[in-house]
Amino acid sequence: MDTEGRLERYRQADRWPTEESLAAMLDAQQAAFAAVRAALPALSQAVRAAATRLRGPGRLAYVGAGASGRIAVQDGVELWPTFGWPNERLLYLIAGGEAALTRSREGAEDDGPDAETLVAEHGLGPADVLLGVAASGTTAFTRAAVRTARARGALTIGLANNPQAPLLGEAEHGVLLHTGPEFLAGSTRMAAGTAQKIALNLFSTQLMIELGRVYDGLMVHVVASNAKLVRRGQAMVRAITGCAPALAADAYERAGRNVALAVLLVDGLDLAEASARLAAVGGDLRHARPTPGAERYPSHPSDIP
Repeated sequence: MDTEGRLERYRQADRWPTEESLAAMLDAQQAAFAAVRAALPALSQAVRAAATRLRGPGRLAYVGAGASGRIAVQDGVELWPTFGWPNERLLYLIAGGEAALTRSREGAEDDGPDAETLVAEHGLGPADVLLGVAASGTTAFTRAAVRTARARGALTIGLANNPQAPLLGEAEHGVLLHTGPEFLAGSTRMAAGTAQKIALNLFSTQLMIELGRVYDGLMVHVVASNAKLVRRGQAMVRAITGCAPALAADAYERAGRNVALAVLLVDGLDLAEASARLAAVGGDLRHARPTPGAERYPSHPSDIP
């Protein structure tokens, strides 16, 4: 496997000056960006397929083991605070369970039967999307989860860093992130992990965009969990509607600090109608607004904190 290879140019790196070694590590990370760039066509297909499936009531499930599993969870947990994606529509199948997120349990990645059991217990099926991440693409736990979920009708996506990795063929959509050998031979937490992080960020962000949870580059479903985000929410209402700060603040509070809902209130809808409109289009503000595109409003200001 490429990810297990050894790069001769870094053989003596443990004897190099600190700055030289760090610079070499950084240079080696360039492979991650190049790998994701090359994978964009496959990633685009996966996003479109996932968006089609998740316009219904289904769940997005992340599957992985070791570093890959932890990177996958890191991506998923941001979807609620950033996009308001419901936590009940997120699922994590991690080899070794939640404890493996903070304490390595490397042997758990070989337990394919456990993955099969978890997929069945959670009832994954045709409404759901399962995203499996494995640097080697051979991890038994991740592969078993993907195969089982696919057999049950779920849409399956596999991210791997080795060409011809079995995971890429077992998933309906295989996304190759070909990063090659690492600065430290076999340490896929480095370039391979960086490529996974980039690809997952792109995948989930574009997925949320296509599901209508972004409006004019703004996170209109952000969860206002602190004072900074409350200010940001009010600023987004002003930016989208062009209304006065006091009106934006009032609408934002009446809407339960939901930016999309507040915009519809400023547009002139009452709370019941605004809520119904948003619900009917899955929270997509662009389709919920009385004036599609809302070109009558000024462009948003640049002072959103």
